[in-house]
Amino acid sequence: MKVVQVSGKRKRAVARATLKAGKGKIRINSLALEAYTPQLAQMMIMEPLILAGDEAKGVDIHVVVQGGGWHSQADAIRLVVARALVQHNGTKAFKQKFLDYDRHLLVSDVRRAEPSKPNDSKPRAKRQKSYR
Repeated sequence: MKVVQVSGKRKRAVARATLKAGKGKIRINSLALEAYTPQLAQMMIMEPLILAGDEAKGVDIHVVVQGGGWHSQADAIRLVVARALVQHNGTKAFKQKFLDYDRHLLVSDVRRAEPSKPNDSKPRAKRQKSYR
């Protein structure tokens, strides 16, 4: 029995997935995917499963996610589910199928929030001063 463990990040959200042979159940923080809210996040997580087709039917995926907002968490979960399925399958054609659909299914988005500047409430360039 092959067990695959993967992790992925999006902004502040970190997701860790464990994939095992099973009946096709997906659990997120011990909650079934069908019960996961909001609906948009549930649909985002379903994308790699729909792309995988029959490959996803014979495996159970358990995901633990923490940090960030619901959208970042959904993106992180989507990333680890796709990575786990690709690692489990192992064929280049399967991996290319995911990359052709959306590169962010397998490659994480490295953009992060810029820190605020000293003595200023905003992250961008300092405010201009005028003495006259």
